[in-house]
Amino acid sequence: MGVVGVSSVARVPDNTAKINNAIYLLLSIINDTAVPRNIRRAATEALNYLRSENLTPGVKAANAVSVLDQVSQDPNMPLSARTKIWQVIAILETIHD
Repeated sequence: MGVVGVSSVARVPDNTAKINNAIYLLLSIINDTAVPRNIRRAATEALNYLRSENLTPGVKAANAVSVLDQVSQDPNMPLSARTKIWQVIAILETIHD
């Protein structure tokens, strides 16, 4: 049982680093005025989930992925923003409680 505790403790900083990386990418989308407003709004909603204090890392990630997945198919999205959203989704899908 001790080994399980060690791996879960080691995963916490890893999840924090992944969430911080995702936040950085989302902020770059939010601050890009070339990105349509509805996409920036979805990125802001995902960011709010990731910054939520009362959710576990896995729930934060799942909620953010859900929001981003819905908007990722928007035909008006610039390619650079779509690539960043896919990067964020890929990062967040590796986070588990």
